[in-house]
This record gives sequence, C-alpha cells and structure tokens, in this order.
Amino acid sequence: MKTKAPITIHCRWLDSGSFWLRGEQVGGGALDATAIKQLLFAWHEPSFYGTFIETLEWDRQEGVLLPAAEAVDYLASPPWNGYAPLVWSEEAQSLQAVARIAAAALRSGAVVPDFAKWKAGGWGWKIKPAEGAEAAEAAVSLPPFWDDWMQQVMEERHPDMEIVRRGEERRRRYARTGDAFFRDPDEQDEASAENTEPAEAHDGVFRSTLEELWTDEDDWLVSIGWSPDEAPFRPALRLTEPEEGESWSLSVVLQARNDPARIVECDALGEPGPDCPAEWLPFASRIRQAAAKWTAIVPWLRGAEKDGAEDGWPIRTAIDYAEAWDFLTDKSIVLAEFGQTVLLPAWWERLRRTKPRLKAKIRPGFGSSGESLFGLGGIVQFDWRMAIGDDELAEAEFRSLVENNRQLVRIRGRWVLLDPETLQQVQQWIKQVRRKKGLSFRDVLEMHLLGPQDETDGADGGGAAEDLRDHAEALRVEVELNEHLRSFLRQLKRAQTVPMLEPPAGFRGSLRHYQVLGASWLLFLRRFGLGGCLADDMGLGKTIQWITYLLGVKEQGTAGSPSLLVCPTSVLGNWQKELERFAPDLKVRLHYGPQRLKGVGFADEMRGCDLVLTSYALAHLDEAELLQVRWSSICLDEAQNIKNAYTKQSTSIRKLEADHRIAMTGTPIENRLAELWSIFDFINPGYLGNLRSFNERFANRIEKTQDKELVGQVQRLAQPFLLRRVKSDPAIELDLPEKMEAKAYVSLTVEQASLYENVIADLFDRLDRLPPMERRGLILATLTKLKQICDHPAIYGKESPTAAHKGNRSQKLDRLLAMVRELREEGDRCLVFTQFVDMGHLLQRALSKELDEEVLFLHGGSSKAQRDRMIARFQEDRDCGIFLLSLKAGGIGLNLTAANHVFHVDRWWNPAVENQATDRAFRIGQTKRVQVHKFVTLGTLEEKIDEMIERKQLLSRQIIGGGEQWITELSTDQLKELFSLRREWVEV
Repeated sequence: MKTKAPITIHCRWLDSGSFWLRGEQVGGGALDATAIKQLLFAWHEPSFYGTFIETLEWDRQEGVLLPAAEAVDYLASPPWNGYAPLVWSEEAQSLQAVARIAAAALRSGAVVPDFAKWKAGGWGWKIKPAEGAEAAEAAVSLPPFWDDWMQQVMEERHPDMEIVRRGEERRRRYARTGDAFFRDPDEQDEASAENTEPAEAHDGVFRSTLEELWTDEDDWLVSIGWSPDEAPFRPALRLTEPEEGESWSLSVVLQARNDPARIVECDALGEPGPDCPAEWLPFASRIRQAAAKWTAIVPWLRGAEKDGAEDGWPIRTAIDYAEAWDFLTDKSIVLAEFGQTVLLPAWWERLRRTKPRLKAKIRPGFGSSGESLFGLGGIVQFDWRMAIGDDELAEAEFRSLVENNRQLVRIRGRWVLLDPETLQQVQQWIKQVRRKKGLSFRDVLEMHLLGPQDETDGADGGGAAEDLRDHAEALRVEVELNEHLRSFLRQLKRAQTVPMLEPPAGFRGSLRHYQVLGASWLLFLRRFGLGGCLADDMGLGKTIQWITYLLGVKEQGTAGSPSLLVCPTSVLGNWQKELERFAPDLKVRLHYGPQRLKGVGFADEMRGCDLVLTSYALAHLDEAELLQVRWSSICLDEAQNIKNAYTKQSTSIRKLEADHRIAMTGTPIENRLAELWSIFDFINPGYLGNLRSFNERFANRIEKTQDKELVGQVQRLAQPFLLRRVKSDPAIELDLPEKMEAKAYVSLTVEQASLYENVIADLFDRLDRLPPMERRGLILATLTKLKQICDHPAIYGKESPTAAHKGNRSQKLDRLLAMVRELREEGDRCLVFTQFVDMGHLLQRALSKELDEEVLFLHGGSSKAQRDRMIARFQEDRDCGIFLLSLKAGGIGLNLTAANHVFHVDRWWNPAVENQATDRAFRIGQTKRVQVHKFVTLGTLEEKIDEMIERKQLLSRQIIGGGEQWITELSTDQLKELFSLRREWVEV
C-alpha cells in the first residue's frame, strides 16, 4: 500500500496485557483497523503476517492488539511496510527505546528477577548491568508497566520454569493485598492454612528477615533457582518423629544435588559425617549459611545452649509436640518458600492425603429373617468405628482422642492425623444417628449402592443418606454388612439370583424362563416389603408376569385382601381377556362405568375378590372408595401415567395403602428424570428423597451436562428395584424376527409451502409482544398448525375428508397410498399411526377408495365395544389388512401382530411413544420381519427435529426421551432457525 500523507502510529499499554496500536493520517483522519494491520504486520512473520493480530475498538477509535510477549522484538525492529511514510508518536518512540534495551538484555541473559522488589514483598524484573558498566535502564526511563510486560515475556520464553510461575503468583497477590509475604498455593495444604497466622502478622518479621538473610543478590538468585548452584549438595533440615515419648528430633543432612536419594548425615554441631565425599568439603561453609537462614526465617529454631545450641551451632536438636506440629503444617512450608530444603517423615504426605472414614458395622444376625428387615424404613442396628487408612478406632478410643485434643497421635505404633473439623463432623453424625435410634435400611442401602462395590470383604462405602447428609457432607461414611445382609443385597442387585418359583398351578399357558424370573423377582421384593418396577421392553409379556405373581401370592396364602390394578381405560378390556385366558380361577371385579359400586359398602363388596380392575381417571374420582381397602398389592400398568407427580390422579394413587406396590411400564423415562422419581416414589416412597432434592442432586445436572458419574449413581440406586429386559438381549432367546426402520422423505407442495410460511410470519409478528405463558401457548399452537400443514392442507383448513382428492395436495398422502398399495399386493398388512383424528378420517376415506377395501380406524372416540371388535377383526381376518390408529388411543396396550408394516404418518417427536406404538406389531407372536416407515417432510421443522430424536433417546438408554415443551423455551432466534422453511425442498 503506497500513501502520500504521513501516518502517525500511536502505541499504549493496556491492562489486559497487550499494546494497542492505532494510526492517524495527517489531514485524513484515523485509519481503520484493517488498514493498520496491513501497514504494520504485512511483513511480520511471528503473527503469520498479521493473520493472528486481533483488532479492538477502544475509546471510539479502531486499532490492533500487539501481544506483550511479541512486542519487545517488534518494537525494537519494526517490520512494517517500507512504502508507507510511518512516523512514531513521542510515546511510541520512548517504548521503542525501552524495547531495544530489553531485546539486547534478553539476548545476553541480563533480565533477571528484581532482588529489591522481592525483599519488599512483591515481584518484578530488572536489567542486570554488565560488570564495569552502569545500569542499562539508567539510560532510559522504564515504564510503570515494565514488570507486567516482562512477566509475560518470561512466561512465553520460560514456560516450564517454576520460579517464573511462582513470581507471577506473588506479584498478583501483592498487587491485590499489599502483603509482604506469601506462600506458594501449590505447597500449602488445608491443615497448614488453618494454623497459619494472617500475613499481616508476619509482615514486620519477614521484612526484617529478608533484609538480614540475603544481602548478596547472586546468592538469592541461586537460592530461588534462577542461577545455577555450583555446590554438589543442598543443606537440608530434617524432622524425625520420636520412637517413644514426646521429643521430636531436628538434624542437618546434606542431599546430593544430582541424586536426591543420597543423604549424608551431619553431627549435632552441623559437621559432615565421615561418609561425606571429599569433593563436597570445600563447600562446607554452605551448611552454616543455611542454618543462619533457617533461624532467621523461623526464629524459634534458634535455641539456648541447654537446647543443644553449643559451640556456636544455632539449631535446636529437640522440639516438643506443639513445635513439631507447627513445623509440619506451617514452618516447613515457609522454609520451602524461601528456597530451603526440608525433609519430613515419609508418612506425613500419606497422612495429609488420607481422609477419615466412619464405619457402621451391622451387628451379627441382623437381617437373618424378613421380619427384621421389613421395608426401607426398618431400623438397622450397628456398631461404629473410625477408620483412617488401615487403622481403626473403636468408640472409646475415639472419645479419648477427642478429650486429648490432639491432631497428630500415634496408635498401635502408627501415626494418625485428625483435624478438628473432621472430629466435629463425626460427633454430629453420631448424634444425629442416635437421635434416629439407628440407621434405616434405606440409609444402609444408599451407602452400599453408591460406594465402592466389594463383594469379598463385605465393606461397602459411600456418602451419607439424604437425611444425614447435612451433618456428614464432607465425611465419608461406610457400611460394613454382615453375612445375611450381604447375601440379601447380592440378590437385590442381581435378579438372576433370587429364588425361582414353580409356575403356579392356576396359570393356564406356558411361561418363558425370563417371565418366571420376573414373577419370582416381584415375589422376592414382596417378601421384604420392597416395591419394584417391571420395565421390560414392549411385547415381552409384563402382563402374564404380573398375573403369575398374583397367582403365586394367592397360592402362598399371603394375600389378606384383594389386589388392585390401575391401568388406562383403553386397555381395561385387554386385561379382562388376558386374565380370563391365563388365570380363569382368579375372582376379578371390574370397577368401571356408571354402574360401578359407590359409597361406604365398597370395602365389604370387594372382600371376596382376588383382583379389582380400575382406571387412572377413577383412581381420583373414586378415591374415597379405594381408600377403604388396604390392598394386598397395587399394580400400575403403563405407570408413566403418573410421571407428573403433582396431578390429582398421581396424588390420589399415592394415598392408597397396600402391602406391596408394583409399577409396570416399558418407558420409565419418556422426557425427564423426574418421571423416574415419580414412579419410584410410588413403589418405594421416600427412597430417592423428595422431588426437589432429587432434581438438585441428580436430574438438573444430568439433563444439562450428561454427567457420567451422576448417571452411574442413578443407575445404581434404581437398578435393585427396576427389572428391564429388551428384545435384543440374547439371554431372552425370543427368536423374534428382525425389525427394520426407514425414513420416507417427502417435500411440500406449493400450497403447503405458502400456508407454512404464512403461519411462521404470523407467529413471529406476534411472538415478542406476548407475556411468557401466552408466548408458550402460541408456540405450541403453531407447532400443531405446522404439523397439520405437513400432513395435508385440508387438515389445517378443516375441510371435509373428500378434499383429499382435489388434486395432488400432499406428497405424504400420495406416498402412503403407493406404499400401502404395494404391500397389500404382496399380502402384507399394516398399522398406520397419526396423531390427528381428522387426518385419520381423511386417510380412511382415501385408502378405502384407492384400494377398494375396508379400512379400520381406532381413535379416542371409539367405544370399548368398537375397539374390541376392531382388534379382533384385524387379528383374525386376513382380508382386513389396514388398521388406522390415533397415536394416543392405539399406542399402548394392544397386541396387533397380524401387521408386519408400521407407518408413522406424522411424528410425535417422542421416541418412547413412537416405539410403544411400533411395538404393537413387534412383540411375541410376530413371525414376520417388521418394517417401520417414518415420514419426514424435507425443509421443514419435521426434518430438523427428526435429527434431534436420536439425541433425545440417549437419556432413556443411560438410566434404564422428548415431548414438545422444550420448544417453547427456545429464544426467538432459535425458533426462527427451527421453523424456517428451506424452499429448495418445495415441490414445483
């Protein structure tokens, strides 16, 4: 770039650690940042010719940032555009002069730590003058930011040098507080921090100490590691614990510089022993120099003659416990900060890293019978001990330690470290447990499941249970199981080990081995008063497993009252038929319909029954009647219906009393972890704590970060009470045919695209003017409209079903008709799911007309009788090959294995719900390969959300997910990105 008018370059230091450069052209005003970068850095190789130079607008002027570490060389010899008439401002010229001096000093190694600033308690850098020459900086005035500038240069040039890092830490602390003395944070442990006086208390002492210690700057540079030390050894002060009594020993040793493991002892007067190498002796004066520094830094190390300071030797050789504790936790760190070598007992570092644990040892014999361990609330009797490393203290020993008020004690020949905070936590924990008169089995179970699993020794640890957590948050509490509980928990964690029942005589049919196991597992939990969630994959026969369990309870004679089954209204008839088929001897009472029994006589009427069937809706409406009975067991089928813990329905169900609680669901998690909590709070109330604490402890963090450790904790807590088998598990041995999934991609017609964009425009025209609740409602309403448009314009416009044949208005309809026609010609049969009843009617008319055959349609408005007739017709009549279902009405509780094709015309955007619907065909009894077809409209939100569905499934897989509410929380910009139409996919 060639210019005529001169350009003045201004340069100033920014506190962020860079130089800010800007340019002014005489008569032409300020240059923009791009022009400045091209002028100044087009020949600057370190910045890759300006590529890595950042721009910054500051004080309404544009400029560029020159990193401090590169500024020395750049300013000393600027590589700018030679064709440009550049002129440096006065301030910039002074910086150039400093940079030239600094560059020369850096090349010669003359930039060194500033001894005077260090003695003052700070940190900085100076230019050391050559011998016989005056100080280089005398020729030029160093800027006030010199130390910050040089610190960045040194960090860049010596990234691994410890003294540079420590110096920066000292500089920052000194600048922040003004204190004169600080210790290295990496060397200061928690115990020493508690026992260290405030820095201001040391200030005067250390100022005078620094002045008398290092009068020789070269000696100081050696001691901090900047300059090499020619001595072959380091004098070191060693602390040795007493073999008996209270007296600790201090001695001087010499540590080989090239081999730290080689130690030469010195006698009581600091003289090297006979094994000292001859080449070390010329440096013996270093020993007394070091001793003088030690006593200056730690004055109490200097003793009177009676303390061992004889013949001019200043160091005490014996100290008491209090002084030894001070030396271990504080003064040894102080000495190290001053560059002195200290050797402490080998066990000290191990003790500092060893955290105490509290062991709760279950008393022998407890848990030998179910009566002594009935339910999660049962109180477990135990004895406790304090464990530190391999050492254990009984309660009496612990109390003795507390009374002696010592933090470092020797027990059975080994040293043990106890800090006051830990002792206080232990005492609070014990007090809390005794107030509860012991640990509940729930407490024991959580500590066992969340701790390290070790089946061989029976010791299992973990964090304290929720109601104890406030008193033991930082204390590790372990539970040591006895033989009975260890065996019980092994069975609880491994369902395969529970006692297997013989199939009940009253069961009519055959059971697969895994189904016998499921029923046996439920009976095992019942024996100990624990609820369970049977979460097998759809189609694996949860229904007959619970029927087998019910028959087992009856044959064992443990049912003193009827059981209650709560299920969706849509599957009541299915349950009636399954019970009649597999357990005809059971006395079943249906509590449903206008003729159902009401009033105070309800309990008497139910007394002779084995099982009462009712729906979720009636669980709330007839709460008063259902509360009259304490049920032998309560089973929730499709238990995800109580996923919202705060609905009236869920609240009513939780009030019901029962000896045993069971949940059955193929989807314990659909969207959020709180749904798992809701199911578990039904089967085992209180086990996972309250909902607020569960969300804070697990759900919020997992759903936000997918934290693997927290996911593992939820898995371990849920696993003993959740039995889930999937069809693909080889152990199931189902020999089911393969399930194939494929996407059917279609584009919008011009009519659909026009409607789609009009709806979006209307949304964003109104969105930002609405309060939060109305905003969410508008977004959800818009979602429904967009999905309807993607299905067929006639659905959005609420036109009659006959409108489907007015031209090619929907590729979805055209593609579905073609695919169904093809599969019917091959003799295959299909299920077609849609979430819109109007779309179902439109499809029913179109398919009937196109294929000239009857098409069944099951939806929420179908009566129970109509529903049962349609299911039987489709399963038994091969001429009936197309079954339309609304997703909610037909997605659960049906066995439709006559179909081997499943179509999802529109997406529910919830993988769990879609998979449930698919599994109406892919279940036991299916003999053909099932093909699943999912329609996706290109260029629309359907395509974008389809890509998210796989990610939404991750949470469900990890713990054993998602509706549309998350979309309402997106920002306006995110919504625009999600909803925007890519017109390249619009059909022309």
